[in-house]
Order: sequence, then C-alpha cells, then structure tokens
Amino acid sequence: MTPARWSLGPALAVLAVTGVLAFGLSLSLGAAWVSPARWLGEPGLERELVWVWRAPRVAAAFFVGACLSLAGLLFQGVFRNPLAEPYLLGSAAGAGLGAAIALLLPQLLPPAWSLPVMAFLGAWGASWLVLAVGRIGGAWQSARLLLAGVALAAILSALRGLLLMVFGDESTNLRAIVSWQLGGVQTPAVAEVLGFGPWLLLLGWAAWRLAPGLDALGLGDAAAQSLGHRVPRLVAGAVLLAALATALAVSWGGLIGFVGLIVPHVLRWWLGPLHGPLVPACMVAGGVLMVLVDTVARSSMAPSEIPAGLLTAVIGGPFFLALLLWRQDRS
Repeated sequence: MTPARWSLGPALAVLAVTGVLAFGLSLSLGAAWVSPARWLGEPGLERELVWVWRAPRVAAAFFVGACLSLAGLLFQGVFRNPLAEPYLLGSAAGAGLGAAIALLLPQLLPPAWSLPVMAFLGAWGASWLVLAVGRIGGAWQSARLLLAGVALAAILSALRGLLLMVFGDESTNLRAIVSWQLGGVQTPAVAEVLGFGPWLLLLGWAAWRLAPGLDALGLGDAAAQSLGHRVPRLVAGAVLLAALATALAVSWGGLIGFVGLIVPHVLRWWLGPLHGPLVPACMVAGGVLMVLVDTVARSSMAPSEIPAGLLTAVIGGPFFLALLLWRQDRS
C-alpha cells in the first residue's frame, strides 16, 4: 500500500519544528546540562560556554548532515540506484584519502584551503571512476556499480592507511587523524560558522536547478535527451556538485556513512520521487539527523566522545541490509 504523500510546505514545517527541538536539546546537552533558561538568559559562564563552544559545533553538525544527504540524493539520481550514497560508492573514501594527504603532507598546498581542495579532488575522482565502471558495456548495472564502489572504498582506505604508516611521525597527531577518520564533527570558530550559510544556499540552489534533469534521467538517457536535457552535461554537473558536498562534509565531519542513504530513502517514501521537493527537505532532515547523532556522540560518554561515524554505522547498517532484502523480495 502506497502511503499518502505530503506536500513540501507541511513537510518543511514539521522538519523545522523538529529542528528547533533538536537544536535546543543539543545546546543543552554535553558534559554538563545547561537549561535553556540559562543559555537564553542573563550573560554568564554557562551562556558563554553554550554560544561560543556548543552552538558552532551544532551548526557544523547540521552543515555536515545537510551536505551528506544532498550528496546521497544526487548520487542516487545520477546512478539511478537507490543504494548509492557517498560512503558506499567510495566518494567519501576518496575525499578521506585527499584529506589525509592534506593533513599528513601540509607542505603540498597552503594549509588554509588544502584540506577541502584535496578532499574535493578525491571525491570527484572516485565518483567518476565508479561512474565509468557502471557504464561499461553501455548499460547500467546496479550490482556492478555498488560492488565497484565497495571495492574502490576498500582500495582507497588501504592507501590512506599506508599514508599513515609512511608519513605519520611524532610531529603528527595520529590520534586526531584516526578519530577524524572514524567520523567526528569538528568545532569551528564563530567566523567559520558564518560561511556555512552561503555554502548551503549555493549547494541547494545548484541541486534544485538540476532537479528536473534528474527526474528525466530516471526515465533513461534517451528519454532525458528527448526532453531537452544534455545528459553528459547533466551527469557531469550532478557528480561535480555531489563531490563538492561530500568534500565539505568530510572536511568538517570526517568519514560518516549512511546519512546519505537513510535520509533520501525516508523522504522519498514521505514526499514522493520528484527531486525538486526532495532537495530542501533532504538538506533540512539530514542536518537535523546529524545534530541528534552528534549530540549523542558528545554527551552519552562525556567527557569522552563516541565517533559519530560509529553511531551512523550502527543505524545505517541494518537499514542498508533491510533495503537489500526488500529489493530482493520485489525482484
């Protein structure tokens, strides 16, 4: 039985209310509980703690989740595979390899922008390699695409480990790098938080512009071409945008899997398959989900932290297996 579809307005309203509650909970929870009355009230030490330290972390978590969800939506549209997402396709592993190069060999590029640039190049290259393998023979094969992504992710992870062994030394904070690879949202400076908004608006606007083409692409290359879309240009633009979103997420959150798989699937069930409404909904829902995951990661074992990537794997692994079994029953 097909569920009743929601329109975008009510869905965004529900997501906005959920987001406000998630933000309030995340600002209050941590190594010590700070009630909303204190961080909204008179100036003091607890209010400064929340707005200087916790609030930027919450904003970064939202940014990472929005980018991962958007990347997953774009990859699923381009590859026409509902199991596609940055982590499983190797794009996140490519971004992780590029970021590891930037962290371990900082002399290659100026440190201010070496990590996002190298992460983008890694994600972009990995995405195109998987895309090329998926098109061998001229026809898409979902199983081949998924297996190619898993194999590429394993290869890139091995290369990243080799870099750690060869170039890691006493001057390198290996524990921080390993923790970053397990997935963990970084706490940015307040000035850096101000840059998140323009990036999210730019990514959302660009993805929304691609939405009609992705809808047509779901009907096949020939159908999309007949509807006036330039398929090679459309695919190139979507892969480029998804790689950029993946790189930005990896830069601030490390390797966090399955967010780009779970959120688009749930929202397609809720809102329908059209990409226009899914773009803003995925960004908001992915951001809210990541805020909640990061809240659990940093508060459940305070003052220690659980890597957020471990939590998303615990949630996403069973979700992925359920999807595989469901698709097998329908085939």
